[in-house]
Amino acid sequence: MKVRLHYFKNISVFKKKTALLGGALLLASTSSYANEPADISGFIENATSVREDRGLSKFRNTLQLEYSKNIGNFAGFYDVSINGTFRASYDGVYDLNDDEFGAKAGRAINIEDQNFGSVPHGQGLGSTNPDSPYFGAPLPPGHVLGVNITNNPNSGMIVLGENLHATNGGVAFGVPVRPCDVDSRGCINGYMDKTENELRFSEFNDNLDFIRELYMDASMDLDSGTLFNLKVGKQQIVWGRTDLFRVLDIINPVDFSRNNIYDELEDIRIPLWSIAAEWQYGANETFDDINLQLVWVFDEFRPNNLGQGGEPNAILDAGSFFRGFNNCWENGCTVANFAGGAAATDFGPGQIGIRQANVPSWSVDNTSYGFKIEGVYQDIGFSVNAFSYLSQLPSLRGGIEATNSFTGEKDVWPYLIAFDIEFPRINMFGGSLDFYSESIDSAFRVESAYTTGEEFANTLKPRLFSESDVFRWVLGVDKNIFIRSINANKAFLVSFQTFGQHILDHELEQSIGTDVGLPGFGFVGMPDWKDNYISTLLFKGWWLNDSLSPQILTAYDWRAKSGVIAPSIDWIKGNFRFTLTANIKFGDGAKEFSDCRTCNPFNPFTATPFHTAEGGASFDAGLGGFEPLGRFRAGPIGMANKESELQVTFRYSF
Repeated sequence: MKVRLHYFKNISVFKKKTALLGGALLLASTSSYANEPADISGFIENATSVREDRGLSKFRNTLQLEYSKNIGNFAGFYDVSINGTFRASYDGVYDLNDDEFGAKAGRAINIEDQNFGSVPHGQGLGSTNPDSPYFGAPLPPGHVLGVNITNNPNSGMIVLGENLHATNGGVAFGVPVRPCDVDSRGCINGYMDKTENELRFSEFNDNLDFIRELYMDASMDLDSGTLFNLKVGKQQIVWGRTDLFRVLDIINPVDFSRNNIYDELEDIRIPLWSIAAEWQYGANETFDDINLQLVWVFDEFRPNNLGQGGEPNAILDAGSFFRGFNNCWENGCTVANFAGGAAATDFGPGQIGIRQANVPSWSVDNTSYGFKIEGVYQDIGFSVNAFSYLSQLPSLRGGIEATNSFTGEKDVWPYLIAFDIEFPRINMFGGSLDFYSESIDSAFRVESAYTTGEEFANTLKPRLFSESDVFRWVLGVDKNIFIRSINANKAFLVSFQTFGQHILDHELEQSIGTDVGLPGFGFVGMPDWKDNYISTLLFKGWWLNDSLSPQILTAYDWRAKSGVIAPSIDWIKGNFRFTLTANIKFGDGAKEFSDCRTCNPFNPFTATPFHTAEGGASFDAGLGGFEPLGRFRAGPIGMANKESELQVTFRYSF
């Protein structure tokens, strides 16, 4: 049965009321309890990064304030407090390096063509431009090929993937890279449509993200001796026991645009308006400690921030693909090496691309909820977790109505690369363990999760996606070791983690072209690896009364054969902190996979001899390249292979 909240007409009004309530509580706490001073702390920080070949990639200046005020007892609760974290930042990279990332980014581009080497954007097969080498080429009488060059001029763009790899016979098209108020091409309404000021001042937006946290924390002793704790407001709810890998820690979405995967989760989680109610039962005959937590996230849906085309940090470079492909749908685009696997081809609007992002609107049905049982049994910490939520990652669903490029007919065409972005509901069930082994002086952490409802790209399916259950796990080991020759008085921390993912309903086949040994033809199906593993290793030491701390952090994606090594040194002197990091990527980088050029959506015009032999059927024959699906094989580390950086951070805390 669907539950309705009739008194909330829309979530924006609800959020405003919640923010006003929080402000009123803060005001009350400072007036009625003036004799109990509030705890206020914070920091000012500058983080600067320089990237190989592209120059300045970050010049972020941050002011963060943290507030906590005990307002006494209320309605049976004691130690009632109001807690807030407020952050404002300005990233000067969009002003200081605007040729790469700001209002002057991009240029006129050429698109690779196997027949002529390359052609300018808008001058592929089907172009009406007399300068095109394909001008006047014979085409079916009803064809509607052709870029809307008025709305999609050859300026302010890059070629998809150019910062990582050459097109090399595969698919590519132009990606507009200027902020969306400067150039609106490819900006997906309500999803990836940031203006220049929203990029510069990332916390100041419609979601009031400058309020990092604002919640009430209160406790109550129940008659049974149970301690009841309640947190209500905008907050981070942290599940899980491991770093970096989000196996159980999936309640809050993540802002990967801050620094891809390399910032602390505490800094990149997106806090949400939510309720966390916890019953702490203490010890009993079986457990040394046991408690139950219920969570309800009543905020409007927030997906992960992947970064949009033109931002310095965009995980998997997905934002560039989304922006370029939405531009293809809206205005048409020139696609490299498409027709016959060789000719750069001009598609018109509404034929291929991403039509829209269907971001769920607020309703009770679209909220998230779950529980965690956590305790200690004979020195083994454990948790049992369950959570139901909307996917924070986008799913591309084909099967939308589009225009046949050769006849002008509108219909749903199987295997056509035309999509809507959706966010399906996911159910997660999992648990964790942590324990200490005295015999080897090591601490172990284990997490695992089983999810249902996740969706993956799949070129074996007519809509080019399929659903699969997924099993994930992570094992972490921490050990302190002495190396007396280096530091006689302080142990080093060695921490190792391995993350694993297994897609249960994985589909992958050799293509017909692979069977006959044709170059460029490979596997078809799901580009994500059926089984994948990423490992991290941290080696950290301390000197000068812990004020000087060098470390080496490495991460390696075993299937992508790509890694990163990040040596750093951290120095603290009083209220000042200085961190110098080299973030160095290495390995294979880009990967290839089928791109559906040989899927034959518009039979007979797009048929290959393979399709003709099968009576004109539509299916993926397997011709491929780096874009767009190879990114799932390269992973976030491999897709950042050319993003080695030198990073410097100064912080003053107060």
